[in-house]
Amino acid sequence: MPPTMTAENLYQNLRQMAVEERQKFFGILSANAFQNDDMSYEQVFGELAREPFTAAQAMEYLEVSQSTFRRFVAGKKLIPASTVGRSQMFAVPELKAFKKALNTAKRAKQAAH
Repeated sequence: MPPTMTAENLYQNLRQMAVEERQKFFGILSANAFQNDDMSYEQVFGELAREPFTAAQAMEYLEVSQSTFRRFVAGKKLIPASTVGRSQMFAVPELKAFKKALNTAKRAKQAAH
């Protein structure tokens, strides 16, 4: 008999999924699971929004290469929220703000050309 999936197991698996797969999962979930429920965004996704990203997840979220990401960190444009050994964790609100700034700068550069 296979082990029973727990909420904690599912949550840990979600955290390890590639960003694109997480997006697909939550699209499917929101389209199907809560059709008849009146739940807020915070009730459904709130816990995930508070969990820090690993460096690899942050790179994927920001859609930048490893070398570009390392330059951002070395240049103190991105500051890890915590570091355990060699593992750096990045806070989601700061990553969102940084991505917004990157996109704004990108649009301004494109408009200038």
